[in-house]
Amino acid sequence: MTTILVVDDSAVDRRIVGGLLQKEGGWRIEFAENASEALARMKEAVPDLVITDLQMPTMDGLELVAAARVHYPDVPVILITAYGSELLAVEALERGAATYVPKTQLAERLPGTVEEILALARADRSYARLIDCLVRNEFTFLLDNDRELIDTLVDLVQHMVVSVGFCDFSGRLQIGVALKEALTNALHRGNLEINQEQAKAACEKYSPEQELSLAEQRRSQSPYRERKIFVDVRLSGDEVRFVIRDEGPGFDVTTIPGTSYPSVLEPKYGRGLSLMRTFMDEVTYNDIGNEVTMVKRRTSGTDPIEG
Repeated sequence: MTTILVVDDSAVDRRIVGGLLQKEGGWRIEFAENASEALARMKEAVPDLVITDLQMPTMDGLELVAAARVHYPDVPVILITAYGSELLAVEALERGAATYVPKTQLAERLPGTVEEILALARADRSYARLIDCLVRNEFTFLLDNDRELIDTLVDLVQHMVVSVGFCDFSGRLQIGVALKEALTNALHRGNLEINQEQAKAACEKYSPEQELSLAEQRRSQSPYRERKIFVDVRLSGDEVRFVIRDEGPGFDVTTIPGTSYPSVLEPKYGRGLSLMRTFMDEVTYNDIGNEVTMVKRRTSGTDPIEG
């Protein structure tokens, strides 16, 4: 049964929170009067979720979040905040809290927020178990021109490279940034043929939504709507290799400056290629410019996977 630990120095507030959660059914609700008691309980039996008041004597919710992240990183923490503690809540989020709910909105928001966070935690645990079973380290996708698919694929790859011990957290972020830039270029500059000048004109009032609107128009028009993005990912013991190909007309790759001239890239080619070159060890294009290959080598100090 799912266990939720409620932490609050006020007995009245503990009863209120507990009552709201017990109405949902299916959850075991436990209580602690302060952060020290909460950590002692977690040492005995790790709960699935912690809900804590932010402002408590001795050790407040902020310190509880920090301690929980160190000792129980897989346990999400939801903060309950009083009016005027928004800045502390933001700091707690930066330290690792999952989210926060104002005391004035407990009845409306707390049960739904708890269910949402528990669902995400369950998905993460299942996902980690699935990746632990990974025996084949190569996969291929054929994506529609959909930005949501790009975000989902980037998230998948980031989880995989960390779970199989390929790189550390910083390396994961770098791989994700470079991969997203390459996929976004394949979508916008490749399949939808939105060049740098058109993108700049659409965003001349600093409104990225204008470029997105242009992209949505092209997604419903021929020949753009029929095009796909081919993505091949290969993880080995030494490197992760991405091959991304769009079905656009490509570009003249001979106009790209050498790697010794990174400063000239951004004005003409945008930030995408600059970031790809910065975060990847190798970035190369095919002759017609509609396929890019990116290579990231394994971070030293991490255990290589079996490939």
